[in-house]
Order: sequence, then structure tokens, then C-alpha cells
Amino acid sequence: MARDLNKVMLTGHLGADPEMRFTPQGSPVTTFRVASNRSWKSGDGVQHDDTEWFRIVAWDKLAEICNEYLKKGTRVYIEGRLQTRSWDDRNTGEKRYTTEVVAQDMIILTPKGDRVPSVEAGDLDVQAVGSAPRRTPAPGMPAEAVSNGPARTGASRVPSRNMPQPVESEDDLPF
Repeated sequence: MARDLNKVMLTGHLGADPEMRFTPQGSPVTTFRVASNRSWKSGDGVQHDDTEWFRIVAWDKLAEICNEYLKKGTRVYIEGRLQTRSWDDRNTGEKRYTTEVVAQDMIILTPKGDRVPSVEAGDLDVQAVGSAPRRTPAPGMPAEAVSNGPARTGASRVPSRNMPQPVESEDDLPF
């Protein structure tokens, strides 16, 4: 039997800093938007440019990594799947829909020298894209002082430049 495929691969630039929140169960979710450009010439030789915006949602460790290392203007590669959700608008009662990319992998394409650091050296060492961050102790700090467990207390243990807000219900999600 043939298997179906729902896979998205895109590159582009972040339109704003990512926003991280937490579900009531303590799972981190980070959302951001990526602009992907394309150019072409029409038959009469006129240059055309088009920008498509994609809403990206990352969960758990990838959410923490995206929140920590991405910022407005960062060029990224995102791999994931398309998901369409619906909800009833609180004000009008109308059914609303949104399609988003649920990220499964992320690679930062902006060269390291062009990025603004957002964490202190030695505070976080990311082994691989999409994998859990490995915390390493700062110089002089005992290794047992560093926790590598997931943050489920409503506040991320990964240093954050954006203060996460708790998510009470799906209606509170920013996407």
C-alpha cells in the first residue's frame, strides 16, 4: 500500500522575532513567520518579484532552540508538514481557518558572523538541528550544577530574550 506524503521545505527570512508560549501541560510552542521570495521574467522581459509568507510552529526542544537562536531577519531553512486548523472567532462566531508549517527541522542559514549573539558563551551548546540542547557548565561551574532535563515548570530553563506567556486555551495561541 502506498504511503501519503505531507512535507514542506522552504528557505526565507524571519519577519519578526519568534514568540514562545507554553501549553497548560508545560510544552513550549514557538511561532514565527518566514518570508520566501521568488523572481521571474515574464514573456515580455519584465522582472517580477513575489513574496510568500509562511506561519511556522515549532514544539518542545525545537521550540526552545528557535526562540533562543532566531531573530528578525535571520535566514533559515525549515522542514516540516502543512497543517490546517479551524476555530470559532470569539467576537463574531465565524469559523476561521489557518494553514501553518509544523516545523520538524530548522537550519540557520545566516552566517555566524552576521548574527547577534543572544546567549552567553558556554551557556548552551546545540548538538544538531532539531535535537535537544546540551547544557554545558560555564568555566569554573561544577558539572552537577547543570540540568539537562526538559523544562516543564512554565518557565524555560533555556535563557530567553523573549518572555514566554502561558497558553490557557487554543484560542490564546498567537497563530
